[in-house]
Amino acid sequence: MKCKLLGFILFSTFNLLCSAKRPNMVFILADDLGYGDIKAFGGEKSKVPTPHFDQLCRDGMKFTNAHVTNSVCVPSRTSIMTGRYAFRFKKGEQGGPWGFIGLQFPKTQHTLGDMFKSGGYRTGYVGKWHLGTRMTTKDGKTQGPANTDFTKPIQIGPTDYGFDECFFLPGSLDMFPYAYIRGKKWQGSVTAQKGWSAFNRVGPAAEDFLDTEVLSIFCDEAGKFISSSSKKKDPFFLFVALTAPHTPSAPEAGFEGKSGMGIYGDFVMNTDACIGRVREHLRKAGIDKNTMVIVSSDHGPGHYSGRQRKAIPHQMKEMEKEGHFSRGQWRGYKFSSYEGGLRVPFGVVWPGVVEPGSQNDSMVGLNDLMATCADIAGVELKDNHGPDSISFLPYLRNQEILVRNHMVAHGTRADAYYEGNWKLILGPGSGSSGGHFTEPKSEDAWKQAIQKFGRKPKNHGELEHPTFIQLYNLAADPGEKNNLASIHFERAKKMISAYRKVLANGRSTRGPKLSNGREIKIFRPPGFVWKK
Repeated sequence: MKCKLLGFILFSTFNLLCSAKRPNMVFILADDLGYGDIKAFGGEKSKVPTPHFDQLCRDGMKFTNAHVTNSVCVPSRTSIMTGRYAFRFKKGEQGGPWGFIGLQFPKTQHTLGDMFKSGGYRTGYVGKWHLGTRMTTKDGKTQGPANTDFTKPIQIGPTDYGFDECFFLPGSLDMFPYAYIRGKKWQGSVTAQKGWSAFNRVGPAAEDFLDTEVLSIFCDEAGKFISSSSKKKDPFFLFVALTAPHTPSAPEAGFEGKSGMGIYGDFVMNTDACIGRVREHLRKAGIDKNTMVIVSSDHGPGHYSGRQRKAIPHQMKEMEKEGHFSRGQWRGYKFSSYEGGLRVPFGVVWPGVVEPGSQNDSMVGLNDLMATCADIAGVELKDNHGPDSISFLPYLRNQEILVRNHMVAHGTRADAYYEGNWKLILGPGSGSSGGHFTEPKSEDAWKQAIQKFGRKPKNHGELEHPTFIQLYNLAADPGEKNNLASIHFERAKKMISAYRKVLANGRSTRGPKLSNGREIKIFRPPGFVWKK
């Protein structure tokens, strides 16, 4: 097996613990669910009941130091699906707005679906896709709301990335087209014009599409796949990508007013209930004892979510005044390079293997699913498969082995690099910009930094001045309040050097050097251009 720090040792471990029947695997990914939205993680800072995620943690292992590689949907999901940092890919295909984006990585890219299929698993995908599709257009030009032919099948979708079956939405609940696709066929008559109140995005929709029904429909589809797969000889992998609690807040009728924390809290409860519904489907099928269930989120919560159904800037701060901290104890929100955007709730149940009620505080990334699942499924990864993925199987076995000591993550305007408890942010602010920001937003922070420096930096070397970077010790300062870049500048420089090696090697695991799909620039300050 390809060496992912542990290589042969992990493969031997797998053979010892799973010489019998390989487990089925279900991965449930929430959308914009914050670390503190889940009672098991947020503790006293969480006021929304989440009994199902909490029960999953009691039944299995809770990871308190799990991170995504990007604090926004598409790149985060790209790295989850491929085990490769999203910044390594060539820019995806041009596409229209919202759900009409083109392919975000090549059709030939190895994915979780491909990996499981190569191991003899039946594979299914249900939920939000948001990794790009290639639709059939009326004029042969770039797909968009005006020229997409909804009477004809799409050309490329999940079934081209290793999934035997799929039922999905192209994007989020606030991104038209508001219509389901099964396999490659649009479901229903996509002839309406609808828009939900999140951002008033009106666009093509199926006549009978309702945002309040989406979660229930996805749970039902997951149940159908589980039921049919339970009758098969081979194990299965099911990826369930929920659309919640991403805006617009659209809980089912039975959840309205249930949380005591407004419609966002209701939607979180609805999201949590989906975890329970999927696990109940496994129990009804009689396969829960041989199924591994993993639950997490694609990144932290948006600051614009709250008691109102629609997106309103800083709405979440009003919830915090009432005692519910969706981001938990961390600083920042979605789009940010701070922990509130990048640290996510993460729980794993694996009956007979993972110790119930256990907790792991070591660093893991959701990009590590590729290597971990390959170990469990007994699949040997090629050198170019999952090059940024490291197996955390030893953690599931409660083995005291350091799996991951460094990791790369991004906000929209700043890079983050982790080494143990140390975190480097290459930029003076939150790494977010425009209307999607955590204070201090990128534009304002750069202006302040330039004023402090006395002028605009001329090159990359000057951008590495402590004025323009941040360094935090997360063990001592989990809220990222005390920037130590000036005090520990030598450490910062060493981390920058290590980060550059990760970028240049095309991988962060052991193995032959790989090519990135594009030139990578690690410093991206807005407002000026510097000389190389």
